[in-house]
Amino acid sequence: MGGNQQLQRGLEQRHITLMSLGAAIGVGLFLGSATAIRLAGPAILFSYIIGGLVILIIMRSLGEMAVHNPVSGSFSRYAQNYLGPLAGYITGWNYWFLWVVTCMAEITAVGVYMQMWYPNTPAWVWALAALIMMTIVNLIAVKAYGEFEFWFALIKIIAILAMIFVGFGVIIFGIGNGGIAVGISNLWSNGGFAPNGITGILMSLQMVMFAYLGVEMIGVTAGEAKNPKTVIPRAIDTVFWRILIFYVGALFVIMSIYPWNEIGQNGSPFVLMFEQIGIGPAAGIINFVVLTAALSSCNSGIFSTGRMLFNLAEQNQASPNFKKINGAGVPARAIVFSAVLLLVGVLLNYLVPEKVFIWVTSISTFGAVWTWGIILLSQLKFRKTLSKEQVNKLSYKALFYPVGPYLAIAFLLLVLGLMAYFPDTRIALIVGPIWIIGLVVMFYKKGFHKR
Repeated sequence: MGGNQQLQRGLEQRHITLMSLGAAIGVGLFLGSATAIRLAGPAILFSYIIGGLVILIIMRSLGEMAVHNPVSGSFSRYAQNYLGPLAGYITGWNYWFLWVVTCMAEITAVGVYMQMWYPNTPAWVWALAALIMMTIVNLIAVKAYGEFEFWFALIKIIAILAMIFVGFGVIIFGIGNGGIAVGISNLWSNGGFAPNGITGILMSLQMVMFAYLGVEMIGVTAGEAKNPKTVIPRAIDTVFWRILIFYVGALFVIMSIYPWNEIGQNGSPFVLMFEQIGIGPAAGIINFVVLTAALSSCNSGIFSTGRMLFNLAEQNQASPNFKKINGAGVPARAIVFSAVLLLVGVLLNYLVPEKVFIWVTSISTFGAVWTWGIILLSQLKFRKTLSKEQVNKLSYKALFYPVGPYLAIAFLLLVLGLMAYFPDTRIALIVGPIWIIGLVVMFYKKGFHKR
């Protein structure tokens, strides 16, 4: 399996920027947004802005450490260095688990989307095909992964920008509405801007944070970026603004054109938008876009799980087999092991009914909240290890330190509290802690604390 024990640095600026955008624009925007709108009404725009600001603080904290010390598997390594071996162990395995769970949902989504075109084929066949295809892409070379992700993300981004552009045409010039401008009165004319009050806004936060899951991918790619000191800061700073434009922009347009209480009842709001201006094959176009969104997220998931296993093996917290790198400079065994586990996902989704999807999103959110919290705690500890002179030399710094990271931690605790409060998402606070307790038991059972 090759003596080359170095991961290949084949990811360029365009790959990393588009990857983090691609990871964050997926099921959360195409499916989750309709659920979130039903909870908060037009005030959902506030939820996305507040969530986006918290994510910016988290990402800047990660960026500070990633620029200072760019390593693959970043935050599990930073947790190891600054919070101790147990925190590193839990964070690495937890992030691996988070993406395995999310990836299971994505490959199932591929099966569902493909049935629109091939209704007589079983969904699991497409799920399996997607899994095999994305695994092969990840095994070729990191450059191939980056290239695939770049084009997948580009398709999603162009589709959303087209929708925003067309939407403003409808709002301002009445395109597709007989030349009568629609305006934006729908934002407040159906029960007000926040029809369900503060409760609705709070209830929507879990789905909003699920939508942002994946932006921390920039940190995982740090070990394979060609020039981390310039690439990572630029990717973090631009991604925040772009996500706000995509999420807030797209939802502003949708809720201006359609009363918020009708969204989600007649299929995807994206399809409605294109049909409004007379693009007949809108359903097919959007189906293609959501299909690439699911493939893109699965692609990112296999990339992440492979790198996390590689990193855990390097820290002697997983089998040394996962340290093996193939001739193309990718951790092949770690990728294949994760992909084989995803076969369980193909089987589960074949056997178990749809309730699993809601559970999967909330379990993923729990995993993401843990990861984001660890990033913030690691950065606070990292800062304490530096002298005043070293702090001044940092080329990229966390935002509003130390108040920013503490506020972000408080916000994440609020999200967990809300997940415990609402019955639909409560399952995550059963599964999540059980998984973490299991990891703690394994950590001591394997004797990692004695090393």
